[in-house]
Amino acid sequence: MRPVLDEANVTDRDVGIATMRRVSLRLLPFLFLLYIFCWFDRSNVSIAALQMNEELKLSSAAFGFGAGVFYLGYSLFEVPSNLILARVGARRWLARIAITWGALACAMMWVRTPQQLYVVRFLLGVAEAGLFPGVIYYLTLWFPATHRARAIAGFMIAIPLSQVLGAPLGGTLLGLTGLGHLSGWQWLFLIEGLPSVLLGFAALGFLTDRPEEARWLTKPQRDWLSEQIELERQQSVAAPEQPAAAPVSPLRGLGHPLLWVLIIPWFAFNTVGFGAGLWTPLMVRDALGTSNMATSLIVGGIFLLAALVFPFAGALSDRSDDRCGLVALGLAFCCAGSIGVALLPHSIYRVAALVVLNISNPLVNSSFWCLPTRFLKGGSAAAGLALISSIGVSGGFFGPNIVGFLKQATGSDSGAFWGLAGLALVGAIVCVGLRRLAVFKPNRRAIGAASTQVA
Repeated sequence: MRPVLDEANVTDRDVGIATMRRVSLRLLPFLFLLYIFCWFDRSNVSIAALQMNEELKLSSAAFGFGAGVFYLGYSLFEVPSNLILARVGARRWLARIAITWGALACAMMWVRTPQQLYVVRFLLGVAEAGLFPGVIYYLTLWFPATHRARAIAGFMIAIPLSQVLGAPLGGTLLGLTGLGHLSGWQWLFLIEGLPSVLLGFAALGFLTDRPEEARWLTKPQRDWLSEQIELERQQSVAAPEQPAAAPVSPLRGLGHPLLWVLIIPWFAFNTVGFGAGLWTPLMVRDALGTSNMATSLIVGGIFLLAALVFPFAGALSDRSDDRCGLVALGLAFCCAGSIGVALLPHSIYRVAALVVLNISNPLVNSSFWCLPTRFLKGGSAAAGLALISSIGVSGGFFGPNIVGFLKQATGSDSGAFWGLAGLALVGAIVCVGLRRLAVFKPNRRAIGAASTQVA
């Protein structure tokens, strides 16, 4: 039903509050659901490994490469995918992405050799490329800067919650071995892949490309939101002494020096996060000697703690506007957690270190993606977001392979985690340095605006 406003008796602030509440309730739950199944389908291989590796005789190195090669396909097609999205609209392109990745996720059930694993995982990355930066760009079309970190947090909380729900669900599906002459890991890929296809078709009817096309908003709401987004596109919402984010062509945007500097902490975060995340179920099982189901529940609990931090991290980011400081803090948690994993290889304290490491997720994700749009707008923002994502997420290839290779070569993963800790420290130092630049300093005017608005 179309919302109703008494246009004669509301103030501009009232319209703004009602608009952002309506937009949040309309878009964020669907995008969250889309992303949670995206994470089921890209990360369920770590749960499947509890059964699949032994059945298919996959070595640690082969599994690490097969899991990580997803991110090579993903990285190669991020930028072109996001440029297409900016041209044809998010509704159609996000639908295409979801349908194709869901179909390939189901195809994982037929993998029998390492080579087949490599091919399907690579194609899965190609199919999914552009989803994450596409949604981040899409959110910039709907959420003003003072609401953006909370919107990003509402979307990206799907990452830890996919592990909270996916680990126990995956453990349950592993128990279906023998049903229909299939192994449990095959049922896991099939049952978790099909909903993505259905969500892709649903996106065609549910999503709206731009505020001015949203018939589920009233005209005053459409006008207010379009005006806010247009004002941000024309000039930076930053303080007067900060440089404006001028619209430039996508190619010129890709050459912006700050864009390339931001790749460093994002690459560090992904390398550590994916390197630890992929091996978390196996590390928990080896440290505690638990069953597959118990391991799944413990892993789910670790990610639940991270999920609980997301709303607070997003609100803190919008209220303080200290985006670089919070990203640096998150990378410091990455560093501390990695050191703990390296020092404590076979005890419950290693699980505690994994908890610390995962607290970095909400701190980094809710703030980091507010940084590129400080100096890029429009098509250049779409290209820039995709470039950062594509190069940074290649850490998802290197992280698992570093851990897998060193674990097989040395019989221990401690050395790998010392390396991951050092990488996280470098990323934190870069963010501390960026925080001193005028364009990234907390915007006091934006903070004041955020404190009087409710999303």
